[in-house]
Amino acid sequence: MIKIAYHPIYAHPLPDGHRFPMLKYELIPAQLLHEGTFFLDHFFEPGILDEAEVLATHDRNYWSMLKNLTLPSAEQRRIGFPLTAQLVERELCIAQGTIDGAHSAFDHGVAFNVAGGTHHAGTDWGEGFCLLNDQAIAANHLLNNGLAGRILIIDLDVHQGNGTAEIFKNEPRVFTFSMHGEKNFPFRKEQSDLDIPLANGTGDEEFLNRLSGSLPVLFKKHRPDFVFYLAGVDVLATDQLGKLDLSKSACKERDHMVLSACKKHQIPVQVSMGGGYSADIKTIVDAHCHTFRVSKDIFSG
Repeated sequence: MIKIAYHPIYAHPLPDGHRFPMLKYELIPAQLLHEGTFFLDHFFEPGILDEAEVLATHDRNYWSMLKNLTLPSAEQRRIGFPLTAQLVERELCIAQGTIDGAHSAFDHGVAFNVAGGTHHAGTDWGEGFCLLNDQAIAANHLLNNGLAGRILIIDLDVHQGNGTAEIFKNEPRVFTFSMHGEKNFPFRKEQSDLDIPLANGTGDEEFLNRLSGSLPVLFKKHRPDFVFYLAGVDVLATDQLGKLDLSKSACKERDHMVLSACKKHQIPVQVSMGGGYSADIKTIVDAHCHTFRVSKDIFSG
C-alpha cells in the first residue's frame, strides 16, 4: 500500500501577512480523500526527527541556533519568515516523514510526503522557506544505515536545489540532478552533479524533451538503488514565483516520466512536493494531486 506522510502541523499558519501557501498542505490530503484516489489508511502521521539524524546532515552550530531560536535576524530573513519553536518542530516532523516514506518505498515502490522538498537548506544555512533539508537527511539516513548504496536525487522544482547540491558536493554515492529556471532564485547557484538551467518562458515541449533526454542517462550512468524526487509545481505558467511556462498537463507528464522510469528500473522512490505559488490555490492543489494520481496508476496498476 502506498504510504503518504501528513501531519496537521504541516498546515499551521505562518505569521500574518506571509504569502507562503500553507493551506495547500491541508487541501491536498482532503482532495485525495474526497475523490477516492487514496483513503485514510494510506496516510500516516510522522513523529519528530531525532537530533542525531539532523546532525548527520547539518552543522552542529547551525542546528543549535535553530533549536534554541538564536539564529541571527539576518539568517532568519534569508529563510523568509521569523523563527519559532513550532516552525522548527514542523521541519523535524517533515524530515521524519520523508525518512519513514523512504522505508515504505522499499516495500511498495513509491511513497509520498505531502510537504517537504526543502532543498534550499544547506549544511549550515537555511534559505527560501527551508530550515532543514528533508530529502538530504533521508538520503544520509539510508546511506548511514546500509539501506542504499547509490542514490539519485531528481529535483524538478523551478528553483535550483542549491542546498542539496552543497550538502552532497563531496559525496559520490549521491548524484544530484536539478532542472530549474536559470534566472530565478537562488541567484547564487551551487553546482549539482548535473544542472539543466532553463530560460525564462520555457514551455512544455522543450521542458519535456530536455527531461526525456536526461532521465535514461541518469539511470544508466549512476545506477541508483534509490531515488528521491522533488515534484514542485512552481514550474507552471500560472506560478507567481516561477518564470517557466508549463501547462498542468505537461507537469503531469513530467511526473509520469520520472515515476515510470523508477518503476521500469525497479528502483524505489520517495516523493516530496516542493513549491507551488499560483494565485489560485485550486491550481496548486490540483497540480500536486496529479502527482499522486499518476503514481497510483503506475505503482498500483
